[in-house]
Amino acid sequence: MATTAPTPSRLSLYLDLIRWDRPAGTYLLLWPTLSALWIAAEGFPGWHLLAVFVLGTFLMRSAGCAVNDVADRDFDRHVKRTAQRPVTSGAIGVRQALIFGAALALLAFGLVLTTNAPTIAWSFAALAVSIFYPFTKRFFSMPQAVLGVAFSFGIPMAFSAVQGAVPAVAWALLLGNLFWVLAYDTEYAMVDRDDDLKIGIRTSAITLGRFDVAGVMLFYAAFVAIWAAIGLGLGMGPAYFAGLVVAAGLAGWHYTLIRTRTRDGCFKAFRLNHWLGFVVFVGVMIDFAVR
Repeated sequence: MATTAPTPSRLSLYLDLIRWDRPAGTYLLLWPTLSALWIAAEGFPGWHLLAVFVLGTFLMRSAGCAVNDVADRDFDRHVKRTAQRPVTSGAIGVRQALIFGAALALLAFGLVLTTNAPTIAWSFAALAVSIFYPFTKRFFSMPQAVLGVAFSFGIPMAFSAVQGAVPAVAWALLLGNLFWVLAYDTEYAMVDRDDDLKIGIRTSAITLGRFDVAGVMLFYAAFVAIWAAIGLGLGMGPAYFAGLVVAAGLAGWHYTLIRTRTRDGCFKAFRLNHWLGFVVFVGVMIDFAVR
């Protein structure tokens, strides 16, 4: 006798909505934010700010997943990898997903309220970019660039929380990080390129066409080069540059994963990208710890 799969609980559906079991997206946001926090504070920023940015990153990434799934629900049903997402499948309604996402964003805003006025002001800009991003796939040939801004906004907010202002170095770090986001999200877009072409979504993988692999590697190179130049300007030590060298090595390994453009290879490269951000952060942290 055939058996039917058990109906998922409401809790498991909401955990699936925020990708609870797939934390890579949170790490991709977290490591550059923490790197900026350490650079802004010239070392350990204190437990309060560390808690604010770690918890805030998790909450905002979770809220972003809810908004993204609502915005993409009509597209996701045509993509095998995303067809069973809770909103797309109808297991969670649009209204419920938006309410849940708003609640998570409000919790994150509550954390921001414990910092300072400039950081509170910047949080509104960060929220606006996060909400705007999912809709850019309909008209912008490189929506990954908008995601790059959204996923890098923790950098100016970190400087604002520590210093009460956002100096030029923060924007330079954001620019460099934007290229990293372009690299890994283009890898992600390469996974779904065939489906995206059918349904009319615009992505960097489609825009770059046969130059997609070369584009990804150039994006990685720009990220490492910009952060290296910033490190030289700040007088960073060997540990910082060692982290960037390891990151460059990981980027080279990713080339071997994506050069044949297989779905599995491209998805593996994207999924493991957070290690690249992690080694850069470790380099930053060690550099200040040994001073």
